[in-house]
Amino acid sequence: MPRYQFRPSWWPTLAAILGIVATLALGNWQLGRGHEKAALAERVAVANHDAPIGITGSEVSADDVVWHRVEVSGRFEPRYSVLIDNRIVRGAAGYFVVTPLKITDSERYVLVNRGWVAGTGSRTALPQISTPEQKLRITGLATVPSKRYLELSSATMEGNVWQNLTLERYSTAVPIALQPIVIQQSNETADGLVREWSPPDLGIDKHYAYAFQWFVMAAAILIIYVVTNVRKAG
Repeated sequence: MPRYQFRPSWWPTLAAILGIVATLALGNWQLGRGHEKAALAERVAVANHDAPIGITGSEVSADDVVWHRVEVSGRFEPRYSVLIDNRIVRGAAGYFVVTPLKITDSERYVLVNRGWVAGTGSRTALPQISTPEQKLRITGLATVPSKRYLELSSATMEGNVWQNLTLERYSTAVPIALQPIVIQQSNETADGLVREWSPPDLGIDKHYAYAFQWFVMAAAILIIYVVTNVRKAG
């Protein structure tokens, strides 16, 4: 029976060590991010049962209130409403209706995602949306729109129909002072909009999947290193 020896050379050994260290570090980083997101998901679930945080005209820190229930009083300003296109609810295409609320006793506004309305089936005919005129108290989840999104075309804003919403984009288009959050409205205001919000997608499974891939790659580097450096003795 032939005898084998493990006889690695210097440069492949160094390359294997660096590769394994790097992939293990990246795997641990993704694993840590997954754990952080899982902890955040737990905090979001708890926050949904806490008393809402009051939003006033004083500018808030988004980090202090994001993923918490909040409440604010004021009046909607429908002329600055935007419709976020291509949102699917119950299998139908439509729009999210985002309207700024002028906060009581303040010149500052906060954007409110009031809910979903079905499309008309025609790109030239927008749905009719009822907006209450009286002073309201709005409750909901404080969110910050993601800056990562896919634009389906170069026409990202056609009038008040937008493909995606970011606070930066809105602030550039509309000359009003804003709180740095968007409230995902949960209470009813008799406007006919659908408010069926999915839990926030924090990408937890994605981080765990990436971690697994990096760990597999580390194992693959080790296996290749061992196999390529085992030779017959003699």
